[in-house]
Amino acid sequence: MENDNLDPEFQGEQVLHEHFSFTADPGQEPLRVDKYLMNRVENATRNKIQNAAKEGSIFVNDVVVKSSYKVKGGDTVRVLFGHPPYENLLVGEDLPIDVVYEDDSLIIVNKAAGMVVHPGHGNYSGTLINGLMFHFDNLPQNDKQRPGLVHRIDKDTTGLLVVAKTETAMTHLSKQFFDKSSERKYFALVWGDVKADSGTIEGNIGRHPRNRLQMTVFDEDEEVGKPAVTHYKVLERLGYVTFLECQLETGRTHQIRAHMKHIGHTLFNDERYGGDAILKGTSFTKYKQFVDNCFKLLPRQALHAKTLGFEHPVTGKWMQFDSEIPNDMRLALEKWRQYAVHKNL
Repeated sequence: MENDNLDPEFQGEQVLHEHFSFTADPGQEPLRVDKYLMNRVENATRNKIQNAAKEGSIFVNDVVVKSSYKVKGGDTVRVLFGHPPYENLLVGEDLPIDVVYEDDSLIIVNKAAGMVVHPGHGNYSGTLINGLMFHFDNLPQNDKQRPGLVHRIDKDTTGLLVVAKTETAMTHLSKQFFDKSSERKYFALVWGDVKADSGTIEGNIGRHPRNRLQMTVFDEDEEVGKPAVTHYKVLERLGYVTFLECQLETGRTHQIRAHMKHIGHTLFNDERYGGDAILKGTSFTKYKQFVDNCFKLLPRQALHAKTLGFEHPVTGKWMQFDSEIPNDMRLALEKWRQYAVHKNL
């Protein structure tokens, strides 16, 4: 059954709104559309996807399909519902935002831990975008209709983001991120003694097939996920943990978190990836108490977006920004330094 009224969608009197749209990679092996969408829609359950199919809300190449339809390379898959996506119902909120630089083209924000960058999947208020919309007028929309956003960092990751104030800045900055000409360095505390002083982690990153909240690394020959490259170097070895600098060549969701877990060095206190358990160390009660105290000081994954560099979209001048390590991460590092000095590791 073809649908000739895709903008807006009409079925009877009900207006449908597009929530997600994906174009399958040319090399996509035939895959049921419900499984295809579960790999791409964050926090989606199979039941939710199959219900959407039963309601006639999944379209492939503008044709309604059942959940058993096999997606092929080049297919455009769209999911529609009877209400607008909540992230499109944006309202400005008077939220504290740490602006470290601003001019007519862009804003540099130092994001605090616990602040979600953009609305969606249960976080429809209190986000950085809600705060930006209150403080700044007429921010340009990116390709996902998110005002000002050029890139993002996770809710419990701290540090620097650049936000575009004009269409020109949005286009220019987005191209730099796509072309890998921007510079992004993170500080991370990871479990274990990273043996090499420096290294590079490569591997396609995609949603974990069993744990939908995690991303994972796939072999290149699996043709799943998107290519991702992380360079790292050791800053300090602290016995059962290592303090690293990580430089992103690409910017995939949870890239550092997934790549470090992949090489056996999960981020310290990264609950989603298992780093909130004692992964290295002794069985002594005092050691367990020490680690628990570190977790209390740093109640999130130990990851901070430390530096950000890019070419200014108007002047062409290279701009470089640096941020201080947040207090929770600094305190946890100090405790590990003391432990490394005073204990026989």
